[in-house]
Amino acid sequence: MPANLTTQYKDAELRFRQATDHDAKREALREMLALLPKHKGTEKLHADLKKRLAKLEEEAGHAARGGHRADPGHVRREGAGQWILVGPPNAGKSSLLAALTHAHPEIGEYPFTTRAPLPGMAAVEDVQVQLVDTPPVAAGHTEPYLPNLVQGADGVIVVLDPTADDVAQAFAAVLEVLSRGHVWPRGRAPPQGASPLLVARPVLVVATRRDLDDGGTFAALARDAAGAELPFFAVSATRGDGLDALRPELFRALGRIRVYTKEPGKKPDLGKPFVLPAGATVHDLAALVHHDVAAHLKFARIWGHARFEGQQVDRHHVLADRDVVELHA
Repeated sequence: MPANLTTQYKDAELRFRQATDHDAKREALREMLALLPKHKGTEKLHADLKKRLAKLEEEAGHAARGGHRADPGHVRREGAGQWILVGPPNAGKSSLLAALTHAHPEIGEYPFTTRAPLPGMAAVEDVQVQLVDTPPVAAGHTEPYLPNLVQGADGVIVVLDPTADDVAQAFAAVLEVLSRGHVWPRGRAPPQGASPLLVARPVLVVATRRDLDDGGTFAALARDAAGAELPFFAVSATRGDGLDALRPELFRALGRIRVYTKEPGKKPDLGKPFVLPAGATVHDLAALVHHDVAAHLKFARIWGHARFEGQQVDRHHVLADRDVVELHA
């Protein structure tokens, strides 16, 4: 039996997916429960929503009794997008963060060196993306907030040590964390009977220690364990191998575009592009610049992917990556 979800329910579900703190998530879940049609076709979804709400309320209760705020793993977003690094102990997550950003994580040859999320900013050409190192995923020792951290991110980087004996098990454990966060790798078919709340996120697989795997044998085994449909990168954080191939993917996989603005008669500002989702229009850019510009926008001129340089377009024109836009209000 179809669920026949209403527009109001879908709006509440969107607010839940976009929420970045416990209070907003709980409010959206309560609204979803109130708006959910009550019939046999929605029984599983109703149970799933109640379970998720109970979990959030339990976490909030623990935080209140402990005298601190909920979301111990919440990391404020910065830059063009947020990637969460997830993987087993000693996979090289902290070394990868240090190699790609200016962060200085504690790095050790012993397990569980990382005890709390640590963000760093990675330069990708003319934009910055945020990478967040996390405590390791291990049987019986995974931080309870990690699924929520993954759920709120724009993408996930699965870091694996291909020389380890249990690469397949390690990847399966990470997938379990993603599943608990209602996240599934974009491009991979979701499991049968998956929750309606499941969201697709870009997932990159990074095999470390390439400097110990000159023949690529271990990396090939890790690729097989992760599956051919997921983007795969073999890197060495210490030697730098493979990082130049990985870095541009940190922006490209987010499905976003960079747009530059210019004033009439002046050169474009190429130092700080505006970042928008793919498919964004001239109106979306104008709204990002200022709501008054969007309200009074008459037309725009485009350099880049227009039919000719300086082409005049209306507010509904779809922008492309690296377009230069001159707004006329």
